[in-house]
Amino acid sequence: MNPYLSLLVAFVLLAANAFYVAAEFALVKARAFRIDTFAEENKFGALLTQKILRNIEAYLACCQLGITMASLGLGWVGEPTVAAIVTPLLQPLGISEEAIHLAAFLIGFLVFSSLHIVIGEQVPKTFAIRNPEPVSLWIAYPLHWSFLLFYPLNWLLNAASKNVLKLFGVKEVSHHEVLTGAEIESIVDVSAEQGALDISTRDRVRGSLDLSELTVADVMIHRKNIKALDIDLPPREILAQAMSSPHTRMPLYKDEPDNIVGILHARDLLRAISEHGRDGFDIQDVKRPPWFAPMTTSAEDQLAEFLRRREHFALVVDEYGALMGLVTLEDILEEIVGDIKDEHDIAVQGVRQQPDGSVNVDGSVPIRDLNRAMNWDLPDEEAVTIAGLVIHEAQAIPEPGQRFAFHGYRFQVLRRQRNQLTALRVEREMEEGMEGG
Repeated sequence: MNPYLSLLVAFVLLAANAFYVAAEFALVKARAFRIDTFAEENKFGALLTQKILRNIEAYLACCQLGITMASLGLGWVGEPTVAAIVTPLLQPLGISEEAIHLAAFLIGFLVFSSLHIVIGEQVPKTFAIRNPEPVSLWIAYPLHWSFLLFYPLNWLLNAASKNVLKLFGVKEVSHHEVLTGAEIESIVDVSAEQGALDISTRDRVRGSLDLSELTVADVMIHRKNIKALDIDLPPREILAQAMSSPHTRMPLYKDEPDNIVGILHARDLLRAISEHGRDGFDIQDVKRPPWFAPMTTSAEDQLAEFLRRREHFALVVDEYGALMGLVTLEDILEEIVGDIKDEHDIAVQGVRQQPDGSVNVDGSVPIRDLNRAMNWDLPDEEAVTIAGLVIHEAQAIPEPGQRFAFHGYRFQVLRRQRNQLTALRVEREMEEGMEGG
């Protein structure tokens, strides 16, 4: 065969090798949900790519067949062709025939090995990894045609690989791409680091994913911080306290604060006043029945219940029915979107920033509220309140004046009442080294 025609065949084989390499890596890296989006937009090749991904193992066998055949063809045609072209150019140098054949072989080997590695492998592989979905659309039809052309061989190769995998106990999996919450969080974090997502969007996505890991106990307002009304108060006093509260819903208790017997909604109260006057309404007719939620309920399930019942407020109880706190729809939404502030909102109660940068904190302040208020990252897996965190880390109930350092923060106990830490000072630790004191 004419050496230049052989050279043309070699370059065709090189292009075929590059095509199948690109096809293989594009199909492996392509995300099914992106291809589904392209199909909805009627992009060229998207529907066929969807079908290919549903039978991806067979098409990967086709890619391997194509790569193998092209590589073997290059070794058979490419290197001898270059050697045949180079040999006449070396003969005028006056060296021996053996040296000419050896030099021509080495040149042919180096030229086509380099082209094979760079053009036939590395470039298409890297390009497909960087652009998996677009490349998948481009290669869909040519790959499908070659799959049909070599179907018997493809079928045999695919069947053989499946049987080998079965010998090792490897089961087939769905072609659908299913990501775990941790994997999604990782993707979101990387996207934020690369500038594809802003920090607030990243935090909202992570907040929604974290809901399933949080319980109502993690986000509730502790019962000691609940502002409840005595149902036996005179109507005018109930009205005065309700009007001075920043909240539209307030629990009603009888005899003792933990005995919640109803919920007072400001809208119901105003309606009763308009009908019966400030002293003429009956609180028993105004109150709504309380809704109790177990403290072990996940924040995700509680959000779904709020939406299903069209409620915004639930009282939290333990397994014995004892009141532990309350949770609102806003509390859960803030875990997703951050603080939701309006003109009635006040700063986090019990958190007082000091001129030196430290923060005086009531012991009953939830860790999550302190983190949100100060943009800190204190752990909340082992304790709900800041006092509980210090007790957990100290493995004892510290005395006033004791100091500790852990998790990158410094803590000083300011006040203690009986077995409760009622006030602490907290500040970021600026230097390395976190020894307890």
